[in-house]
Amino acid sequence: MSDGLPPLREVIAAFDLRAKKSLGQNFLCDLNLTGRIARAAGPLDAGTVIEVGPGPGGLTRALLTEGAARLVAIERDDRCLPALAQIAAAYPGRLEVIAADALEIDYETLGPAPRRIAANLPYNIGTVLLTGWLERPERFASITLMLQKEVVDRIVAAPGTKDYGRLSVLCQWLCVCAPMFEVNPAAFTPPPKVTSAVVRLDPRAEPLAPAPRATLEKITAAAFGQRRKMLRTSLKALGGAALCEAAGIDPELRAEAIPVQGFCALARAAADMRNG
Repeated sequence: MSDGLPPLREVIAAFDLRAKKSLGQNFLCDLNLTGRIARAAGPLDAGTVIEVGPGPGGLTRALLTEGAARLVAIERDDRCLPALAQIAAAYPGRLEVIAADALEIDYETLGPAPRRIAANLPYNIGTVLLTGWLERPERFASITLMLQKEVVDRIVAAPGTKDYGRLSVLCQWLCVCAPMFEVNPAAFTPPPKVTSAVVRLDPRAEPLAPAPRATLEKITAAAFGQRRKMLRTSLKALGGAALCEAAGIDPELRAEAIPVQGFCALARAAADMRNG
C-alpha cells in the first residue's frame, strides 16, 4: 500500500494473528475490496469514522487511505493491538484504537458528528450490534457493514418475499437501506463458509411512518413469529381482527404481505386500543 506498511498477510504472520472462531473473526485481505467498502462508507473527511473489529487493520488502512480524518477503531482482541499501533504510527493523529467490547461502548463519546460506522463485523454479533445502534439511529450519519449475505438480504427485503421479516421492518422504518456488493469467501483469511455482502444504512431524519417503537416490535414479533398464519390469528393476543380493522389492514393477510407503513398503522392502532 502507499502508506509504506507491509502487506496484510505479512502482518498477520508477523503477529501470529490466527483468526479466532470464538470471536467470529475472518480477516479481509483483499485491498481492492477494503477500498470499495471504504468508498461506500464515504465521505470520510468530516466528523468521526468508527470501525468495529478491525483485526489486523485491512479496512482500517483503506479508510485512512480514502481520507478518514478521524478514525476510531474498537478492538476487543488484544493480539491485534500491536498491528493497529503500527497503522496509527503511519497516520499520526488520525487513528485512535480503543481496546473494548463494541457492545459496551457509548458511541457519542467517540468523537463529533457526523459519525459514520464502517465495519467488517464479527458475524456472531453483527445483528446484535446493528439493532443496538438502531436504538438511537440519530447518532449516525451512515452505517456501512459487511455481514453474511443472508442477513443483508433480510435487511433490504421487500414485502412479499421470503426474506422479509422483523429485521427488514426495523431497518427500513428507521433507515434508507441499500445493498452495495457481494464478497466471495476467498477474499478472507480463513474463508468463511458463507458469502458475505456489504450494505449501507442511512438513518432517516424521521422514521418512515409514526409508530410507538415498543409496540411496533411486539406487533412484528407476533406477526412474523407465526408468519404462515393470517394476521387475525398471529395477532390474536394483541387484538386480532379488530386490531387489523382499526388499522385498515386486511386480517386475512399474512405478515410478509404487510409493508412497513402497514405495521406502523397496526402499532398505532394497538396503542390507541390500549389507551382507549
